[in-house]
Amino acid sequence: MTGTDAVILDDPVGESLRGHHADLARRLGRAATYLPGVATFSAVPTDPDSADWADLARLLGRGEFADMFSCQATPPSDWEPVFVLEGRQMIWPDGSRPGQARAAIDTGVVELGAADVPEMLDLTARTQPGPFWPRTHELGTYLGVRDNGRLVAMAGERLRPPGWTEISAVCTAPEARGRGHARRLVSALATRVLARGERPFLHVAETNTTAIALYERLGFESRKHVTFRGFRTP
Repeated sequence: MTGTDAVILDDPVGESLRGHHADLARRLGRAATYLPGVATFSAVPTDPDSADWADLARLLGRGEFADMFSCQATPPSDWEPVFVLEGRQMIWPDGSRPGQARAAIDTGVVELGAADVPEMLDLTARTQPGPFWPRTHELGTYLGVRDNGRLVAMAGERLRPPGWTEISAVCTAPEARGRGHARRLVSALATRVLARGERPFLHVAETNTTAIALYERLGFESRKHVTFRGFRTP
């Protein structure tokens, strides 16, 4: 069962930029986006008018990429479509306690920071878990697994709408797959999120059935279908 507070997840980017990530935001009127190097996600109100789209275009600049994430609003016709990706939003069940995340002890799991960014960028470039930029780690806690000193798996916190934390950038190097790294990392992050009184959620491509099955085994439930879209400003 999902709680009514999950409605806030209908606009996770906007809610994050207005709240927990306000210090990482750029704003103009009712439009908002993240600082360069942090994320390309942008937001307009749920009922945007032409002025809102014009403000976002000015905020981003001419011919720049606007990742509208799961925003359902349609931009003006002179905004060039860049991509469309069908996905799924999954959430941790309402009322679950931290112990129910079934997390493994954090043995071998390390916290990542600014010094690890070159390796994080290399790993995400090789595995393509989704957008990851030089300052993306500033969005929240990122955890990793090292093998002989080399970063082979990672996952972290991304969007932070009130009461929720998104788990994202879940990836494992090809040579290190099949060892349970993703399960350990997602479990460790979920336990941390629950321990501070929030609930974990995540997004996954609808075609990534392996990841969906993993998240379901860990206890996540599908909340709704989402369509991710990106555009280029006029």
